[in-house]
Amino acid sequence: MNSNIITADPTTHTPMMQQYLKVKMQHQDALMFYRMGDFYELFFQDASKAAKLLGITLTHRGKSNGEPIPMAGVPYHAAEGYLARLVKQGETVAICEQVGEVTGKGPVERAVVRILTPGTLTDDALLNAHQSSHLLALCLQQNQIGIALLDLSSGTFKVQQQPYQPEALALELARLMPSEILLDEDIIDQNIIEQIKKHIDCSITKRPNVDFNQNNAQKTLCDQFKVSTLSGFGIDQLPLAKAAAAALIHYAKETQKTALPHIQSIKLEQSTDFIALDPVTRRNLEIIEPLFEHGTSLFDLLNRCETAMGSRLLSRTLMQPLRDTALLDRRLDAIQSLMDGFYETPLRSVLKEIGDVERVLGRVALGSARPRDLIQLRQACEQIPQIRETIAPLLNVDSKNLLQQLNLELGDFAGLYQLLLSAIVENPPVLLRDGNVIAEGYDEELDELRKIRDHAGQFLIDLEIQERQNTGINTLKIGYNRVSGYYIELTRAQAEQAPEHYIRRQTLKNAERYITPELKSFEDKVLSSESRALAREKMLFEMLLEQLREHIAELQMMSSAIAQFDLISNFAYQARLHSWNRPSFSPEIGIHIQGGRHPVVESLIKTPYTPNDTHLDFHHRMAIITGPNMGGKSTYMRQTALITLLAYCGSFVPAQAVKLGPIDRIFTRIGSADDLSSGKSTFMVEMTETSQILHHATHQSLVLMDEVGRGTSTYDGLSLAWACVLDLTKRIKCLCLFATHYFELTELASEVAIDNYHVTAKELNGNLILLHKVQQGPASQSHGLQVAKLAGIPNSVIKEAQKRLKILEKQQQQQLNQTVQNDLFNTDSLDVEQIESAQIEPVIEVEPSPVLIALDALDIDSLSPRQALDQLYALKSQLQHLN
Repeated sequence: MNSNIITADPTTHTPMMQQYLKVKMQHQDALMFYRMGDFYELFFQDASKAAKLLGITLTHRGKSNGEPIPMAGVPYHAAEGYLARLVKQGETVAICEQVGEVTGKGPVERAVVRILTPGTLTDDALLNAHQSSHLLALCLQQNQIGIALLDLSSGTFKVQQQPYQPEALALELARLMPSEILLDEDIIDQNIIEQIKKHIDCSITKRPNVDFNQNNAQKTLCDQFKVSTLSGFGIDQLPLAKAAAAALIHYAKETQKTALPHIQSIKLEQSTDFIALDPVTRRNLEIIEPLFEHGTSLFDLLNRCETAMGSRLLSRTLMQPLRDTALLDRRLDAIQSLMDGFYETPLRSVLKEIGDVERVLGRVALGSARPRDLIQLRQACEQIPQIRETIAPLLNVDSKNLLQQLNLELGDFAGLYQLLLSAIVENPPVLLRDGNVIAEGYDEELDELRKIRDHAGQFLIDLEIQERQNTGINTLKIGYNRVSGYYIELTRAQAEQAPEHYIRRQTLKNAERYITPELKSFEDKVLSSESRALAREKMLFEMLLEQLREHIAELQMMSSAIAQFDLISNFAYQARLHSWNRPSFSPEIGIHIQGGRHPVVESLIKTPYTPNDTHLDFHHRMAIITGPNMGGKSTYMRQTALITLLAYCGSFVPAQAVKLGPIDRIFTRIGSADDLSSGKSTFMVEMTETSQILHHATHQSLVLMDEVGRGTSTYDGLSLAWACVLDLTKRIKCLCLFATHYFELTELASEVAIDNYHVTAKELNGNLILLHKVQQGPASQSHGLQVAKLAGIPNSVIKEAQKRLKILEKQQQQQLNQTVQNDLFNTDSLDVEQIESAQIEPVIEVEPSPVLIALDALDIDSLSPRQALDQLYALKSQLQHLN
């Protein structure tokens, strides 16, 4: 915003613009949506910027310092779509509403009631129903960092404190995926900002140092949770974590302009609780987002949850697999229980009737809930008895039974259900502003005011009949509009017959409108009842929200239980649909998969999927996989990682049997492309990813490496791949699948703990058939030309490549023979017996047969059957002549 406009003499602006500038001064970094009637208006630079970002019309209103004031606006009732687009583009928006009554003396009082930022959204229209929106704060001091995470829409609040390491922070940010990060503007290092931007795409907001003050953080959090000490939360001795958490509370209150009653606890989390997945691995495994626009991710395949809460829990679960096998076994037990009796089907039918209660509760707490939000909450309360009835046969007294625990967490909201049933009409309007939300019979005073309003129509009909009789004017009409109020309308020709007690109210082109004392009295009574009824409804609705806030903690527990029921029943549904089986866990290092399948690929292909086994353990930590491109090496590697991931999410898996040892991280180095924005070539990207693995993998890590060293010269690449294999097996000792076209690497099986495998293929009539079966032993060849032919490379190019391949193979054999000769006759290194026993094959140049030349020149695909037969006879005759 132009500073000289803000500092200009206020008397040069209208009272309304003076009010606008006063509010705008407090929110100069935000686009201000300024409510004027049925529109949100933007002015000055806000208007120009919004018009460009939203593609809306830029107009002008009045003047400032002699220049027209730019103005743009969007309808109030359609504002959510525009707001969502702005926030998605990283903009902050201040919503300025009318908060005072119309007095006729100057503009209506206005104030900013909410500030929208990427991390503080709570409205459904602004959020992704299947993904959580997180606000995160970082507090760094020396070699320690505090991390706090808040989902304002649900009230979820988590913290951790750990030694500061850039790599560890990058992993945490990738796991948490915040929409917005708060940093202390006074002490934050620019390197931290660059590190954040390098790994995730999110909004970064700098906040004043006072928000991160460690001395005040304890009081801020105790006041929020209404406790005298934080010892019950386990964060007393974590000053940086508390400071980061307090910064989130300050920011959330500032943006929401209200208290935060739904944030009632805080959870201490450790990064070691989860299997680490770096951004490269998440991308390569296509966990949440597919690699290509029309592809299918693992989340896309699995997300058949019946509630939005369940979908978000599924997304979080896939992003942060657990390492606690006891918790995983409890989840697997629950899935097994549902499947044993086909209970997942009726349970899912009940869950289907439940809305997004988690986010509804957030809006209830913040005072922004709408009438239909309460209908969703009412329906959820109504379904709780049905959930209990469905799972009743599966419950027992075992406290470790997850279904039993979730059943208790559902709570009892029969009273709340009855309250909402009696308070809210069956199908309320979207907004409260026009009333008709509170049900009849809920409030006597409201019912009385509505009775007066609703009988107005009959009174007007009766009055119109009476006035026609009294005046003798049969075309006399009684009407109403918001500008004129109630009126009696006569045509211009009939106006001369108007009685003396008719008071002219409005003159139109072809009619005159009048008011009478009786009609005026009725108008005052009706309009008063309407405004009083609407005010009464708003008050009752606010009182209802206040009653609900008293049950926020129990309702949040209920919504969490519903989400977990949804996740478990969805896993059971997937297991039955795709014939998945239960995995088991072992304390011993290893991955043992029998009949494993890639879940996404199997769901997309029409032919039967070829299952494969995987066996890695302490004595056989690496499998080198060779074979043709398109043979299935990459799919096989990915399926091993995805089966491991699903097992550690507590899901059944696409395999006949699975037994897994402890896993701390999953790494992938699969495929490459230039990173133009960072100025990195394909090979540089490949080496950077390889470096990350070699520096951070441990003996409990699962590593997938595909074609290491292929981006440089053959000898450089082979040498690098050779050294990487040795480092992974000798020093790191991780569990590794290593796909390569360097057949030389298979020789390492005689030196280190490596098994050789290959994906099978065979040639039939010159065509390559890919069998997708992984078997022991190295591959005999790469079948590169055959794969190129399958890809549609022209025959002329394939033939030229075949000629060149023969020449290269011949030259290689000659070089090998020459090397043998040189070695055998090098008396410095060989003794006489070796020389005498050596049998040296002479290198003989053989001219190719004219028949082979003629055969090679034939374009078989262009010959008719008759022509092909003629050529065959000709070649046979030529061969007989040569012999």
